[in-house]
Amino acid sequence: MKILLPVDGSKYTKRMLSYIAAHDELLGGGHEFLLFTVVPRLTSRAAEFFDRRTLDSYYQDEADKALRAARVFAEKHGWTLRCAHASGHAAEEIAAYAKAQKPGLIVMGTHGHSALGNAVLGSVAQGVLARCTVPMLLIH
Repeated sequence: MKILLPVDGSKYTKRMLSYIAAHDELLGGGHEFLLFTVVPRLTSRAAEFFDRRTLDSYYQDEADKALRAARVFAEKHGWTLRCAHASGHAAEEIAAYAKAQKPGLIVMGTHGHSALGNAVLGSVAQGVLARCTVPMLLIH
């Protein structure tokens, strides 16, 4: 089964990865994990000062920062892994990636770097829930 793991480098991402590793009996083995991160887009006003190549490089660098620790953790645990990123609104991009990749499950932290949105369930997790029909496991 393909399992989508949206990550942002926050403590909730670390908790989610640790939970999956500690509870491998929950999911079983032999899965393909899709690490995915979303880099917020620069405002159009700010972006007009940069050429496309510079912007793409910036988004790639920011994605690499968010993916690095999760990738190392996953590789250390021997997970079959693919990494990808997008730029834009996190919930929308995660839902679009899920639609394109057709994972059997999405596992994500309840909050991330932008945890100010909602005290019970982060706005990104809420947004993904609202946009996806894929089963989700939320880790607090």
